Amino acid sequence: MASKTVGFLLLLMMPQMHICGQPVLSPRIVGGQASKIGAWPWQVSICQNGRHVCGGSLVARQWVVSAAHCFKQYPFSDITVTLGAYQLGNLSSNAQTIPVAQVICDIEFAGTGTRGDIALLRLQRALKYTPYILPVCVPFPSAVFPEGKACWVTGWGHIKYWEPLPSPKTLQEVKVSLIDADKCNEMFSVPHPGSSGSKPILDSMICAGYEKGGKDACQGDSGGPLVCAQNDSWFLVGIVSWGENCALPYRPGVYTRVTAYGDWLKRYVPGLEFGIWEFLR
Repeated sequence: MASKTVGFLLLLMMPQMHICGQPVLSPRIVGGQASKIGAWPWQVSICQNGRHVCGGSLVARQWVVSAAHCFKQYPFSDITVTLGAYQLGNLSSNAQTIPVAQVICDIEFAGTGTRGDIALLRLQRALKYTPYILPVCVPFPSAVFPEGKACWVTGWGHIKYWEPLPSPKTLQEVKVSLIDADKCNEMFSVPHPGSSGSKPILDSMICAGYEKGGKDACQGDSGGPLVCAQNDSWFLVGIVSWGENCALPYRPGVYTRVTAYGDWLKRYVPGLEFGIWEFLR
């Protein structure tokens, strides 16, 4: 913990340093549903008129990445982003709520299951990083994430299909396994009650979950992060996009694959730096 604290103090003293994906307060994650305070300092809550509707990830001092469908599904008239939150029903002094100045959605997005389910939110002012508010690493477009790698999804979404997270709405975490597009299409082709089966996964998507189901993102988690760790840093691998119900067998969660949008992100976020992911065979 001491070394992490020293590193954070250096970050404050030398703002030109780029440090991403390194939680200060909780460097190690343990199993369970409720996360630890400060474990996921890039996680944000996107609100409409003060009500949580989607998640997102801080990637720079003034920029949040989320899902385009969040801004097609709701008539956003008053959007704010809350950062540094742990319990949405009991916000502490560590949390900051900032209005959104601009929303940029990928023009390819044309509804659920299409390409381009990614959005950028420009905050009205740049942030000062704290132990509770830090960016996640954005991987280089060439980064490869192996199938079967254990990663994590976080959010304040429903704990079951149409079952909201109970008060005080503590940030949840779930460990899931990466599934490549071919394997995911095989799973989606298996008929399921209410679904005859199809192969809907595109090369701009990545799946995560388990063949037997049971662990997944759900309603209200949309736009939030799917992150994987390497060399003590966390990388934003996916953005919660869509799924059939929640946690069904043969229906893993589907995420926007962030590496497919590296050039798009770089176009809009000034000085965005990519974290280095080393593919280890």
